[in-house]
Amino acid sequence: MVYQKFMPEGWDTSIEPMSETIIQDARSNGIILQGLVNKCDETGNLYLNLGKGIKGIVPLEEVEAVKVNNKGIPKKEICFNKVNKIIQFKVLGKDEKTNQYILSRKSVGKEATKWMLEELKEGQTVNGIVRNITDYGAFIEIGGGIVGLAYIEDLSVARIKSPEERLKIGQKLKVVIKSINREDKKISLSYKEVLGTWEENASKFTQGEIVEGIIRETEKENRGIFIEITPNLIGMAEYKSGYEYGQKVSVYIKKILPQKKKIKLVII
Repeated sequence: MVYQKFMPEGWDTSIEPMSETIIQDARSNGIILQGLVNKCDETGNLYLNLGKGIKGIVPLEEVEAVKVNNKGIPKKEICFNKVNKIIQFKVLGKDEKTNQYILSRKSVGKEATKWMLEELKEGQTVNGIVRNITDYGAFIEIGGGIVGLAYIEDLSVARIKSPEERLKIGQKLKVVIKSINREDKKISLSYKEVLGTWEENASKFTQGEIVEGIIRETEKENRGIFIEITPNLIGMAEYKSGYEYGQKVSVYIKKILPQKKKIKLVII
């Protein structure tokens, strides 16, 4: 079951023009809205068209929702990276001189941080969007600007060399809360749990079937080649020289052993 109080920014890509009534109601009741950033000025302020003739500005000091995992990137650069992207915000008021609504993305982040620290629990499943990929893992936003890290070993049961073999930036997915460091306000995530159990994945295959697989490991000493036949399901074939990591092969499913959670394969 997915537990979600704050959605990741851009999860819902539908942007409807807002009326003055909708904006004023959101201001009075603290409702979170979202809109598309169309401009960032030299000082890092963000600008949005909220509706016909209705404009909004997110001042630089109200842009950054959560100071987590931005690796010291200058705030102004963070703002420029938001152009042509959907952000969430609250309405703080209106500048009568410029006739622009003053918006805050940071206030959404504060509420989302409170949600993370007080309500989220380890083992819960949430929606997320991949924001960045590094050699060691993927940074995934789970809502309201909250970004957690899923290490490479938490992306796949099979040993993969790069997170990009599993994920891509902008991908929508479900992740499991692995741990929450409430003192440092950091959250760790895992993706491999949502790819199905061994039993669920194995039930998709039958003995005697020929399928495609990807070589994930070759062990000459142990006389085995480990082959992924679907994400989170690995089988083993006898070692043969000439095969390497990442190579696609056709395999014959020789045996499925549920008691041992093993699958024996033969490379064709």
